[in-house]
Amino acid sequence: MKKKNVIQRTVIIAIVTIVGIYLVIGPRGRRPRLNDFTWTGVKANLAKNIRLGLDLKGGSHLVMRVRVDKYLAKLTEDNAAAARKAAEDAGFQVKDARADLSGDYRFVLEAVDATKLTDIQNAVKTKVDVTDWSVAVSGNTISWTLSQAAQRVLSEQATEQAKKIIDTRLDQFGVAEPVVQRHGSQSSYRILVQMPGEQNPERVKQLLKAESRLELVHVISPPAPSGLQTYGTREEALATLGSGGTIPQNRRVLQYSERDEPTAAGDTTNQPQTEKPKRWIVVETPPVIDGSELRNATAVQSGGGINDYQISFALKPSGADKFRKWTGANINEYMGVVLNDEVKSAPYIKGQIYDQGEITGRFTQQSAQDLALTLRSGALPAPIEYQEERTVGPSLGADSIRSGVKASVYGLLFVVVFMLFYYRGSGINAVVALLLNMILMLAGVIVFGATLTLPGIAGMILTIGMAVDSNVLIFERIREELRAGKTVPSAVDQGFDRAIVTIIDTHVTTVVSSLFLFVFGTGPLRGFAVTLILGLVINLFSAVYVSRTIFMCLLGRKSRAQTLSV
Repeated sequence: MKKKNVIQRTVIIAIVTIVGIYLVIGPRGRRPRLNDFTWTGVKANLAKNIRLGLDLKGGSHLVMRVRVDKYLAKLTEDNAAAARKAAEDAGFQVKDARADLSGDYRFVLEAVDATKLTDIQNAVKTKVDVTDWSVAVSGNTISWTLSQAAQRVLSEQATEQAKKIIDTRLDQFGVAEPVVQRHGSQSSYRILVQMPGEQNPERVKQLLKAESRLELVHVISPPAPSGLQTYGTREEALATLGSGGTIPQNRRVLQYSERDEPTAAGDTTNQPQTEKPKRWIVVETPPVIDGSELRNATAVQSGGGINDYQISFALKPSGADKFRKWTGANINEYMGVVLNDEVKSAPYIKGQIYDQGEITGRFTQQSAQDLALTLRSGALPAPIEYQEERTVGPSLGADSIRSGVKASVYGLLFVVVFMLFYYRGSGINAVVALLLNMILMLAGVIVFGATLTLPGIAGMILTIGMAVDSNVLIFERIREELRAGKTVPSAVDQGFDRAIVTIIDTHVTTVVSSLFLFVFGTGPLRGFAVTLILGLVINLFSAVYVSRTIFMCLLGRKSRAQTLSV
């Protein structure tokens, strides 16, 4: 029975070892080939399998802050416009509706008839979500003020949404294995972005910062064939509103800028053109639909020149239904395609349009692709500003790898020499268990998709010490049993049985403290905690299960072992 138990343990160890080695040096995502197991192939597979952090691979480190104050201000302004529209749709006359951002976030609606305030308030409730807004009535005005608790909740939601959008943009852009996580205190609303291997962060920074707010609006212009009505100055456009320079809540004056990008390098057919004069147009608000109704956006070539690209977009079913109804009711009118508060094109509606549209202009391929990407990922809920930026060169990362590997190898060699010198033959047992621990630790990093950082390498070096400490504890227990006159098999059994409780106790306490580092720590601390936790858990298998199996195999060969090299 004991021999059968040894065979079972040996088979389990062999399977775990083979799987661990294959995970570390084998190819991923394809069938293995013979050259995968040459020295060159092993190094190439190892480099592909292990995700290296920014400090080892080089790349870009960005810390950005979400401007939640801008988000709350925009929300207040939108609610003011929506409240006015809700009241007017219900048949009430409104003298003024405005956002008051002088102190708290508050919007005010001023009615013509003060006796209708209750009815106006009920009408606003049906169209505008004012659950988190406290209401106050004074004279002929109603004011809604956003509570402090709601401000914190909304700010947190905006930051989390921005984090998801940034993660999506980086993924679609093709940045390999980026790190996107919250940074600093919860109330700082900061996001950390690390992009290993990215040596040209400027384009990525512009991509992340781009708001890309798409809106389809009704342009206030005489119907065709009179042509699109534009104005040479903003003041001229304001004068047509007849409101003494004040813009009504249901109107916006926007710049109309037909795109004409600089000629791309190598394009000899199109010469750079002089800047076109600015024009202004008047549009309705709120928009017919916005970017939240977007299903897809792609860059397509519209002509033969390098700059002849446009963005083709498709709408979700809900947006397509609204778009179809609106275009059907506004044939012979103009529709404005607004991007970040600028009208990029104003097509004439000849017939009902369903779920497709285009943003035309002289886009280069890169600018068209970047714009399509940001439209697909969605508009940021609030602007972001960069607070910290670092670029780590690949040579510096290579130096870190060499230093870390050198420290690990030197530490491992010193431990091996000490174990062989002090414990003689039993030291070989400890060395085998230690090497298996290192292999399985790397395999664990790969399986869990963890990123190996320089602090992570420090965690691996510390694990070497912890693993050796476990073997020392076991061997010393065995020595004590032999001095007490126990037989060799009995001394080995008693040594493992009495040491295992202490080993588990020390490992569990260290794992618990490492878990706190992982949960509450930032990048470097988390990298250290990951490898330390993996190493300690695996050490319970290698230093106890594997080491004991080796002793069982050696003692099983001798019917009555009299001595043990320990």
